[in-house]
Amino acid sequence: MEDKRTLIALGFEGSANKIGVGVVMLDGTILSNPRHTYITPPGQGFLPRETAQHHLQHVLPLIKSALESAKITPDAVDCLCYTKGPGMGAPLQVSAVVVRILSQLWNKPIVAVNHCVAHIEMGRIVTRADDPVVLYVSGGNTQVIAYSEGRYRIFGETIDIAVGNCLDRFARVLKLSNDPSPGYNIEQLAKKGEKFIDLPYVVKGMDVSFSGILSYIESTAEEKLKDNECTPADLCYSLQETLFAMLVEITERAMAHCDKKDVLIVGGVGCNERLQEMMRIMCSERGGKLFATDERYCVDNGAMIAYTGLLAYAYGTSTPLEESTFTQRFRTDEVLANWRGKESSKANSHMP
Repeated sequence: MEDKRTLIALGFEGSANKIGVGVVMLDGTILSNPRHTYITPPGQGFLPRETAQHHLQHVLPLIKSALESAKITPDAVDCLCYTKGPGMGAPLQVSAVVVRILSQLWNKPIVAVNHCVAHIEMGRIVTRADDPVVLYVSGGNTQVIAYSEGRYRIFGETIDIAVGNCLDRFARVLKLSNDPSPGYNIEQLAKKGEKFIDLPYVVKGMDVSFSGILSYIESTAEEKLKDNECTPADLCYSLQETLFAMLVEITERAMAHCDKKDVLIVGGVGCNERLQEMMRIMCSERGGKLFATDERYCVDNGAMIAYTGLLAYAYGTSTPLEESTFTQRFRTDEVLANWRGKESSKANSHMP
């Protein structure tokens, strides 16, 4: 009988400003994981059309690099996985088109993957977190999630903009560089902040709202800086502390509701060391543990798509060519995580 752990997938991620191609085995071994980021000038965000053009420019060199680094040929690939959504329409379309072409050229099955679920599964395999509450924080998403009865259930989320989007948009106000990311540069500046400025704090039950805090700090930042009431570092520090306190609060509520002690942070904002520190303190006070990764796995990448798609493929899931579409809205709890069960738990015990 074939050992499924030797299965190999090629995965494509392109839901936002990063295009990534990963080659992964079912035992969690990452054979390669190159990516390229579309970086705009300071003060500017990234638009769908220009981002898609960036992805088109870099996807073929990345495929070549991924296969060469993994030391495999297309013949060794068992399935092709791509991000179906959520994300920006035009960038998502690039991966969907590429995977359709390769599927027909190489005669390989396709597996459509939910971007959010991919972040979770990558976090679980890298950190060995068993069954934690998941805080998923990125430029486009903010959700508190826990697994229950075959699906990843959303227990709390943002009711307007994502936490990463809030940080990115404030970075534009301060004209901070987008290299390597605006959120990272806010984090570095926040470390120099000394004065805490009160900002709106909006937690509504299990959900959070970030648009009010962004509007307030955008409208007052210029005046406060002009009057020397604070420094840009003070503003970054205050914004981070307030946003992250809100995230800790709803995560702790979900932990109490689900009777879980551990937390896994995933998504691009999950790289933030201050967020990890605040969450680690809260978990410790509850007798639990925080699981987190660095930018290799928090930030969007092809390996997370390849691995999650391969999990589904190993349990009998594939996507017909005519259904290999993309969607900007694809809820985390729409996915039947058929690999999360007694059999998959046993299989995962062999993973590194």
